[in-house]
Amino acid sequence: MTARSGYGVPAEGSAYLRASSAERDRAIDVLKAGYAEGRLTKEEYESRADQAFAAPTLGDLARVTADLPGGHLAQPAWPGAPARTNSLAIASLACGIGQLFLGPLSTFPAIVLGHMARREIRRTGENGRGMATAGLVLGWTGFAFLVLACLFIVVIISAISRG
Repeated sequence: MTARSGYGVPAEGSAYLRASSAERDRAIDVLKAGYAEGRLTKEEYESRADQAFAAPTLGDLARVTADLPGGHLAQPAWPGAPARTNSLAIASLACGIGQLFLGPLSTFPAIVLGHMARREIRRTGENGRGMATAGLVLGWTGFAFLVLACLFIVVIISAISRG
């Protein structure tokens, strides 16, 4: 099997990005492991190694190693790109803090948004787990104070009516 540039790689993603020397070295390591495990003949290994050394893009490297275990090369890490924070987690924390100003109006949204945020964070892997947890803690704490306040009012009213 020979890998051909531009064949079978979708336009989206990082296939068009230029490959670095470190990424070429990782591809060669995958090819070496494939040869050592008997997945490639010597001729296939040499041919693919030549293609990997000459590969200008990540898509070309992926085509050379795609049919081998570990051959799907990882996306390049962008050191300057900040990780995305879940917006529901931010909203949950804001509602939890907002209880100081709005009282029980933002208690229930803090709880609901916190649970939704944690579920979405588990599904997508976004950041914001701590914010969602803080929003939940503040929301449930506000709810507990609301229940205690209602119980206190009931006790006061019953004491006044007996009096």
